[in-house]
Amino acid sequence: QVQVVESGGGLVEAGGSLRLSCVASGTTFTIIAMGWYRQAPAPGKQRELVASITSDGTTTYADSVKGRFTIFRENDKSTVYLQMNSLRPEDTAVYYCYTAITVAQAKGDMTPWWGQGTQVTVSS
Repeated sequence: QVQVVESGGGLVEAGGSLRLSCVASGTTFTIIAMGWYRQAPAPGKQRELVASITSDGTTTYADSVKGRFTIFRENDKSTVYLQMNSLRPEDTAVYYCYTAITVAQAKGDMTPWWGQGTQVTVSS
């Protein structure tokens, strides 16, 4: 059982910054990838990938956050951060961290381990 715990959400004004943290524990397997999805409050809005980082350090970003958000990790590779700058009201969402310990999970073929989510609210 892998535990994934997020922290760092909150309320911020547009243009401000927040840093989210995510810690994965409870596994002796190599973590293949970690990252962040978000789900906005609008009805029918799907959960979308925000950013991810693989075990070799490869990062991926949604087009909507490129140049504003940065994902990085600790050397132990079980803690990742999402630095969010120049926040916009449309970034308001619940942010979920995931951890993949298999290739299938990293590809999305199997469900990864999820955290409980942290709310980010950006006021205009």
